[in-house]
Amino acid sequence: MRFKFPILLLLLALSLNSCVSVQVKDNTVTKVSQENKKPKNIILMIGDGMGLSQVSAAIYYKNGKPNFERFSTIGLSKTSSASDLITDSAAGATVFSTGVKTYNGAIGVNQDTLAVPTIVEQLSTRRLATGIVATSSIQHATPASFYAHVKSRRMYDEITEFAPNSGVNFFAGGGLKFFNQRKDGKDLLAEMKAKDYELITNQLPKTPSEKNELILLAEDGMPKMSQGRGDFLPNATKLALEKLSKNEKGFFLMVEGSQIDWGGHDNDADYLIEELLDFDKTLGVALDFAKQNGETLVIVTADHETGGFTLASDGSDYNKIKPTFSTTGHSGTMVPVFAEGPGAFLFNGIYESTEIYHKMMALFDK
Repeated sequence: MRFKFPILLLLLALSLNSCVSVQVKDNTVTKVSQENKKPKNIILMIGDGMGLSQVSAAIYYKNGKPNFERFSTIGLSKTSSASDLITDSAAGATVFSTGVKTYNGAIGVNQDTLAVPTIVEQLSTRRLATGIVATSSIQHATPASFYAHVKSRRMYDEITEFAPNSGVNFFAGGGLKFFNQRKDGKDLLAEMKAKDYELITNQLPKTPSEKNELILLAEDGMPKMSQGRGDFLPNATKLALEKLSKNEKGFFLMVEGSQIDWGGHDNDADYLIEELLDFDKTLGVALDFAKQNGETLVIVTADHETGGFTLASDGSDYNKIKPTFSTTGHSGTMVPVFAEGPGAFLFNGIYESTEIYHKMMALFDK
């Protein structure tokens, strides 16, 4: 194809800016996209224990096209912690919340057990809205790592004490008993209400509150999908987005499909796949919002893989899949990173898990 001189000059100028791409047809620029456009909002979605085989299960077991296939940018994350080749969820999530590799079991602290500021804390001081949604208790390793600082993930009562002053505008998950059935006798629900939180324990509301929200629908972890949890995760995500998007400065939302990991630990393929498909449905909520909003980056990844999950053949029958496991623990395999929206191109390639935090913060540092 031969270009007229003005078009050639334009292409030359654009080539000097690697963050701009164009399409040319019949000597006419038909599309210009700014890759260096930064997002106003970021949704980080963590499929706990979700490796590539877990993602692949959505392709084989979902009726219809998986939402995973809607992403245009895909990378790989190296998940080892500072203490072990194979990370746990605490160190794995602290990486995302602080950008620091730490020891297994650490919640928001470095190798010396010193608190490290989380992305939630940093953005809250800038008056961005923040939210945490999980199908575990909100004191479980992954959600806790975004607002608490303790030396051990099992310190659930101590983790809960960080909630009133966390700056988180929207909590949804389980974990009620750590607020009101405590060994120290403290009534942390009263403290939450004093901090302008509306407490909801019966069902997920249809519309967001004007106040901060603490939605605790289980004493500890939420029920399994097989136990009737229903659309809690996609609906809680939708509710969080409706609330947080009212903030003109922007928002950060962390959503965890917690029980993908639990199915892996149990070596229960049905459990794992049901939770994975629930997570995929939730991706659709986030992607639909981001597409309509135009200023939102959606990132999907995992802290580690659990179970050594494999979609093997059923013996010599290569037309039948038999899900299998190699461990009841975690594995050291790299995990996928999916990104869609402004800044997504930064998540191409293979990199340490710490880079996910640093890339997010770089996008927020406008």
